[in-house]
Amino acid sequence: QVQLQESGPGLVKPSQTLSLTCTVSGGSITANPYYWNWIRQPPGKGLEWIGYIGYSGISYYSPSLKSRTSISRDTSKNQFTLQLTSVTPEDTAVYFCARVGNWLYDYWGQGTQVTVSS
Repeated sequence: QVQLQESGPGLVKPSQTLSLTCTVSGGSITANPYYWNWIRQPPGKGLEWIGYIGYSGISYYSPSLKSRTSISRDTSKNQFTLQLTSVTPEDTAVYFCARVGNWLYDYWGQGTQVTVSS
């Protein structure tokens, strides 16, 4: 059974960098053909896809967030990390990590609340 767990600060100041880590257990982040995603849900809004890092280590980002987003991984810890720079209150959301396998979101983390406020 694959499990994903998000971790990181719950409060970030405007203009700073948001950094979240997803720790994966029960499966390797280098296993083919899986893609490891970050998704967020702002209050009162729908889910927004941020980007992914694939089993090969290649990342791909939402065009609307690409200039501020970086997703990397630590294969020794079986973790992948989201960094979102120059945050504003509009980046306040519940952030999820999730796995895509066979074109389906098959495993999700429980989500973590991040609030951007001074």
